[in-house]
Amino acid sequence: MSQQHKVGILTAGGLAPCLSSAVGFLIEKYTLADPTIEIICYASGYKGLLSGDSTVVTPAIREQASAFQLHGGSPIGNSRVKLTNVADCVKRGLCREGEVPLEVAAHQLKKDGVTILHTIGGDDTNTQAAKVAEYLKENGYPICVVGLPKTIDNDVIPIKQSLGAWTAAEEGAKFFANVVNEMSANPRMLIIHECMGRDCGYLTAATAKAYCDNLTGLPFVPGLGLCRQKKSIHAVYIPELAIDIERESARLKKIMDKYDCVNIFLSEGAGVKDIVAELEAKGETVERDAFGHVKLDKVNPGAYFAKQFAAKLGAEKVLVQKSGYMARAAPANVADRALISACCTLAVECGLKGSSGCIGQDEERGDVLREIEFDRIKGGKAFDTTQVWFQDMHAAVNAIN
Repeated sequence: MSQQHKVGILTAGGLAPCLSSAVGFLIEKYTLADPTIEIICYASGYKGLLSGDSTVVTPAIREQASAFQLHGGSPIGNSRVKLTNVADCVKRGLCREGEVPLEVAAHQLKKDGVTILHTIGGDDTNTQAAKVAEYLKENGYPICVVGLPKTIDNDVIPIKQSLGAWTAAEEGAKFFANVVNEMSANPRMLIIHECMGRDCGYLTAATAKAYCDNLTGLPFVPGLGLCRQKKSIHAVYIPELAIDIERESARLKKIMDKYDCVNIFLSEGAGVKDIVAELEAKGETVERDAFGHVKLDKVNPGAYFAKQFAAKLGAEKVLVQKSGYMARAAPANVADRALISACCTLAVECGLKGSSGCIGQDEERGDVLREIEFDRIKGGKAFDTTQVWFQDMHAAVNAIN
């Protein structure tokens, strides 16, 4: 007699335009495979798992599962909880003093009777899930853990394309298509479009390309000031490329003098190491989160670079706009939904046959969509600046004069 499965689903970390879609597809695909399989969703990621806060997916929810494709965010909630950071879990009241969060999570899964756990999140989310599964296996309760890679930074090793990253770039481009018109509101306007991307410049680069592609084909009227150059991107700064402030200031001042505006795309992680070093040299404490990441809202790279460039360019008005919260909270677009659907189909297959791993296109195995071993999943993948599309786009941006 085959094992009767019970599925648990959680989403964790920051938002991405894939969470609602992935939850919906998993519910639909399990229902198609076997409608008798019970599914529960943990509230707010690992926070809900630690506290035992879950919701049963009812027949009525299953019937409406396709509606999740039309929404952004996560229908079951997210949180940033690191199970291996015991002190932080205790401080937040997620477990008691003396308890080990990994063990608490493992015991809750066993108590709930979950045999397949789907984690939708980044590298931390999925590698933590693997640790929980390892603990359960060692203690006689084997569980299958199948992760889905969520991050708009597209920086998970060895996954070619993370879920939601295409949509985030598309939404960021739409955002700037409106913001750029502020260049007509004031003379000598400096606009900095700050995109998410702590250590990886993918999203900034992909958003810049999407914006440039959208700009192509638009009609312009140069004789009355509506020229392509004024709406173009004049600089793209990402963590992978060094920024020479003095050299860039001289180049951008010429553009400001000629077109009365300068538009910059900036990754929130660009130059952060230099900013942090500068702040710490002054004796200031730089706040970090539970994962040890610098709290970028405290460092504020957009404001830092605005200050650096404003005086050198003779800007009369400076505008720093962040597209991250709009981009990451959008519903998945057509391209992402196709990838999410394929990943969820394989995730369900793997779950039912007891094959653990993180589903993705394995760059180290010929880009094949497969369950990638958890011990190979790592964060911090740098954006490859040698890609032809980036080289062409970056060259075109820097050629404007």
